[in-house]
Amino acid sequence: MIKALSTTWRGGWFAGLLATTLLSLVATSTYAALPTPGAPDLSARSYVLLDYATEQVIVERDADRPVPPASITKLMTAYLAFQAIKSGNIALDDQVTVSEKAWRMGGSRMFIEVGTQVTVEALLQGMIVQSGNDAATALAEYIGGNEESFVAQMNATAERLGMDETHFENPTGWPAEGHLMSARDIATLLSQLIHEFPDLYKYFRQKSYTYGGIKQYNREKLLFRNEWVDGGKTGHTEAAGYCLATSGARDGMRLIAVVLGTDSDEARNNQAEALLNYGFRHFETVDVRSGGETLASPRVYKGEMDHTPVGLRQDLSVLVPKNQRDDLAISLKLDGELTAPLNQGDAVGSLVVRLGEQAIAERPVVALSDNPEGGLVKQATDSFWLWWDN
Repeated sequence: MIKALSTTWRGGWFAGLLATTLLSLVATSTYAALPTPGAPDLSARSYVLLDYATEQVIVERDADRPVPPASITKLMTAYLAFQAIKSGNIALDDQVTVSEKAWRMGGSRMFIEVGTQVTVEALLQGMIVQSGNDAATALAEYIGGNEESFVAQMNATAERLGMDETHFENPTGWPAEGHLMSARDIATLLSQLIHEFPDLYKYFRQKSYTYGGIKQYNREKLLFRNEWVDGGKTGHTEAAGYCLATSGARDGMRLIAVVLGTDSDEARNNQAEALLNYGFRHFETVDVRSGGETLASPRVYKGEMDHTPVGLRQDLSVLVPKNQRDDLAISLKLDGELTAPLNQGDAVGSLVVRLGEQAIAERPVVALSDNPEGGLVKQATDSFWLWWDN
């Protein structure tokens, strides 16, 4: 249980009078972190475990090191395909004519034939479930007009998402000089994909797909080992090693694990699973406050209304070690006395979340509604009280 909201701001007796109507903070204990078992010892060249709700890294090693990502690249190809579907630029039932280049792609394939027409949905399943390089190339050519244009979109999107250690040369992950991603960037991309396209993310949960009479199973083996794992993407080349980006949700908490450069299929599965189990076992995500929820209704001088509700723009969650949520406390700090006009969205202070005595999150607090200037009498009266109060 989170300790009740404490509200502080500069001001005199009017501010104090309002403060007494708000929930007060009960005494907090001095934060002494309970022992948290060490993270699993992994042989992967780099890895990261990310809490989805808070975007907080739980554990990592060399997470910003750019390395060949192999077919994990297809997460970005899927992201752009989902984006095109969501925007209406393409549809799942669109027919895509398979080019000779797509047909000739080596490596993992869904076995589409040159000159045939295949739906976007079939290509998505062929790329995500079967990791088909032919499907990824066909999608890239259809969405971008040609592969080069699509790759430019991939790199522009990576830059927009803050994937600073990522550069793409193709939509498949086929080995190419300079084609690199970091574990942190991959986790960011998978997180955004889940967040922006929850309805289309279902394809990553699909365990098998049959095309042309050939049934292939999802290479993401954790889907078959844990019912709470709901998708991700594998990758393997000689340079990349065996790689896996995966996500799972359990007990109201979602985690994303990325392991890069392991030495076998079994190793990547075991090490990603170990990361997820570590996170679920020893940490929890706590929902602090919802975006748009009224945290307080402080006094506003010179406005049409005496009070204006304030709160957060977006939902706020924090990650804490298990059995320590009772040490959480939140406090609202307002930036002095508030005066009209106030517009919805104007920053008026900040919300601070503490675990014991340690601040672990801070977010801006904004006005949740407009409060225009009041009439001349109201402004004159409030000017007097401001003078008196100070």
